[in-house]
Amino acid sequence: MIAIIFEIIVILIVSYLIGSIPTGYILVKLLKNIDIRTVGSGSTGATNVKRVLGTKWFFIVMFLDALKGFLPVIFVVNHFDFPMYIDSVTGSQYELRGLSPVICALAVIIGHSKSIFLNFTGGKSVATGVGTILALSFPVGLLTAVIWGLITFFTKYVSIGSIVAISLTPILMKAIHPNDYYVIFTALCAAYVIIRHKDNIKRLVEGKENKVRK
Repeated sequence: MIAIIFEIIVILIVSYLIGSIPTGYILVKLLKNIDIRTVGSGSTGATNVKRVLGTKWFFIVMFLDALKGFLPVIFVVNHFDFPMYIDSVTGSQYELRGLSPVICALAVIIGHSKSIFLNFTGGKSVATGVGTILALSFPVGLLTAVIWGLITFFTKYVSIGSIVAISLTPILMKAIHPNDYYVIFTALCAAYVIIRHKDNIKRLVEGKENKVRK
């Protein structure tokens, strides 16, 4: 058990640091010498990057942020997803499969939104969150991305697409890949992303939210 706890701590730290890599901030700084946090919503995510660099970079940053979520989680799924643990003293059994990837995913998402390299500021964790979900269950992640794309296209609001798509992930995960840890993670992820969008929700109610296109 001590070895498992040590590995989980390492996964937690490394995943957080990977999530903290501020892709949007770095690209805007390199290409325009602007701190993206001083523009628009102040987020380092793809939507805010689009305001400075244009549509092409919106998709590039979204891809990179999703990749940042996907790679560490898929690595943990393949190499550090512990099976059931049996206590040698009491004989008690503990189901651990799925726990390590979820810890990794949570750490990456928090790192993206609270980057240690940007004084604990960052993005809203949508693309990174979808990347982690793709690694946990590709069908669920793919469906989430499709739902996001369709709702964003028809409503013209990225925030609505993000909130609705991520809110549906616990239901999709329960139906398609019902690992308890995965379902709990998607519920936590949905709640966190919605909280991160509180200002967007306020602007939507007031009719002041920016559309992705006219």
